[in-house]
Amino acid sequence: MEYEVSKMFGIAGDVAIVTGAAGGIGKEVALGMASLGAKVALVDISEQQLNKAVKEFQEKGFDVIAIPTDVTNEESVQAMAAKTAQHFGKIDILVNCAGVAYLEDTVTFNKEKWDWVMNVNVTGTFLTCKAVGKYMVEQNKGRIVNFSSVRGLQGKAKYSAYAASKGAINTLTKSLATEWAQNNINVNAVAPIFTLTDINRSILDDKKTYEWVISRLPKGKLCETQWLVGPVIFLCSPCSEFITGDILYVDGGWTAS
Repeated sequence: MEYEVSKMFGIAGDVAIVTGAAGGIGKEVALGMASLGAKVALVDISEQQLNKAVKEFQEKGFDVIAIPTDVTNEESVQAMAAKTAQHFGKIDILVNCAGVAYLEDTVTFNKEKWDWVMNVNVTGTFLTCKAVGKYMVEQNKGRIVNFSSVRGLQGKAKYSAYAASKGAINTLTKSLATEWAQNNINVNAVAPIFTLTDINRSILDDKKTYEWVISRLPKGKLCETQWLVGPVIFLCSPCSEFITGDILYVDGGWTAS
């Protein structure tokens, strides 16, 4: 059998939804997909930041739309999926980048903050998978990539909510992969280590924490958002046809050491 490698890795013409796309990892992933010819629905709760991002994309000639969405609200998520399908005619890819973090000692952990982390990270991922999965099941085709973290595998002090939410995303990913395999839908997750985003900057500003992280990384440096684009696109491309239910650690060797 002859292979055309460019097509194996290609996503040109595919329609992708990227949540958390107004900034950070989500924006970087959306930009990478659009640069390869994908049509992208940029989804975020911040309409102002989202419109700014869309303007940047459109100035580059990319085919994108902005859909302000609260991923914790089912009606909002269902409307987003419907608008994407109506505008582009289909949905091939969903990348769930929307996420939040909050750290505190467990004995004083704020219940409202716990609910916030769980609602955005876990419920938000579930609701978008549910809404978009409906279209993918009907068309018998799709790729879903959820964003997890090494914290879904390894715990750490003060990370009780965040670690629990990422552990839940891991098992949700595996459950959906099993359920939808018969529908030709691959569901995987990408799990990075500390990445240079606004969420992590306040944590890494602490010199002691920063030095500890660097000392634990065989690569000796923090992850940058652009290094997550390739792994995500790989999991969304034909090249990953027989990969589903996996958690891909993009961690500079963190979990290996």
